[in-house]
Amino acid sequence: MLYRRNPQLNKNGELIHLLSIEGLPKATLTQILDTAANFVSVNNREVKKCRCCCGKSVFNLFFENSTRTRTTFEIAATRLSADVINLDIARSSASKGSRCWTPSPT
Repeated sequence: MLYRRNPQLNKNGELIHLLSIEGLPKATLTQILDTAANFVSVNNREVKKCRCCCGKSVFNLFFENSTRTRTTFEIAATRLSADVINLDIARSSASKGSRCWTPSPT
């Protein structure tokens, strides 16, 4: 079986993008969960912010409408001091490609 590199990992096996946990090594998943555990205490602070993502951008793109999910992701990124951009798929140019052209009968 041929080994296929996971596009979420760099050449050293370090996580660079997180789009799915599918195919990630156990060590990477453990690191993600251990890192997340460190942020639990942020909820107990008066000011619920940390600066670990300052200067980073988070783009939220959901293909189905879910205000609660979008808001949860936006709050999380904001608490990490990231800049948040919410992309609206219904109003984006991606919806242009979903139209089908049907020739008129002659």
